[in-house]
Amino acid sequence: MSSNYSATLMSKIDDFQFPFCDDINKYDKITKIGQGTFGEVFKARHRQTNKLVALKKVLMDNEKEGFPITALREIRILQLLKNENVVNLIEICRTKANSANQCKATFYLVFDFCEHDLAGLLSNVNVKFSAGEIKKIMQQLLNGLFFIHENKILHRDMKAANILITKNGVLKLADFGLARAFSQPKKDQPNRYTNRVVTLWYRPPELLLGERNYTSAVDMWGAGCIMAELWTRTPIMQGSSEQTQLTYIVQLCGSISTKVWPGVEKLDLYPKLNLPKDQKRKVRPRLAMYIKDALALDLVDKLLTLNPADRIDADNALNHDFFWTDPMPCDLANTLSTIDRSMFEFLAQKNRRQHMQQPQHGHQQRPQQPHQNNDGQYQDRVF
Repeated sequence: MSSNYSATLMSKIDDFQFPFCDDINKYDKITKIGQGTFGEVFKARHRQTNKLVALKKVLMDNEKEGFPITALREIRILQLLKNENVVNLIEICRTKANSANQCKATFYLVFDFCEHDLAGLLSNVNVKFSAGEIKKIMQQLLNGLFFIHENKILHRDMKAANILITKNGVLKLADFGLARAFSQPKKDQPNRYTNRVVTLWYRPPELLLGERNYTSAVDMWGAGCIMAELWTRTPIMQGSSEQTQLTYIVQLCGSISTKVWPGVEKLDLYPKLNLPKDQKRKVRPRLAMYIKDALALDLVDKLLTLNPADRIDADNALNHDFFWTDPMPCDLANTLSTIDRSMFEFLAQKNRRQHMQQPQHGHQQRPQQPHQNNDGQYQDRVF
């Protein structure tokens, strides 16, 4: 590693008030628990204290420009967001630069370890949450969103796989790789954020239509998708393209028009897309097959509102009657105590692939197909 490159990295790390960037060899990797475009995540153990942690590898896509700005943004945001319902960043570690790695150090973000993610738990048919436990999950999720939105941070990647849960039942918002600070949009000075954020199945209609002057409502749409998923056990709209995803949204939430969404005609892609017309809103009747609680249906309906200006925010969602009627939100520890291994989406998909490669005997039920096909592309599926 050149002296200039090393100095650039370390000075930027120092800017974020970490006392030092320690050697990653203080941790022993145990197993990989996540993989995607963001890189790899490992379960690891501190050699001296035996404390379990999660190591998130920082992708060094363009070493010539120094430490990735996206990683710096994530570090800075996580330093600011200290809350029970937000994942805790402990420190940054690195490998030593030597001839074996072409004198280029690898950096890791070190987090408190959480035993499960919500997608992994929902993929296991033996994990069944009670009505009170579902309320507790959503209450903690909304509390995390309220906290980050009050601190002017957008998550921009709300999905079940990014919702971590400890063995003691504490929920943590995780993966702030796409997060950013935001300001209230002004008429004469609109924000120009990228709309190429949020995993497709959880992406709100305003982003799919090209909006760049968006608000915290983008996270609330994802919260609505996740809330419905707690009952359906699978993502409720699984399009393979932006056009297909918007079509699924229209089929569930009704046609997008200036009547239900004043100003939508100004969005770049609205006049260019051929979306179904005269579609009635079907959120309640469609989900009523899964959700028997009328108040739960009402909250999901308010979270999946097409017009972001009318979509319920985290503060009002926390005050919804759903959380203040019997059964009241209750501790998750009883259900989670029966689980003897970690449940992560990555491990669940790995186990399904291994099972599918084995010969099937008798009348065994085939496991649920992974969400992606062999080319890594999303398959069309709807709940």
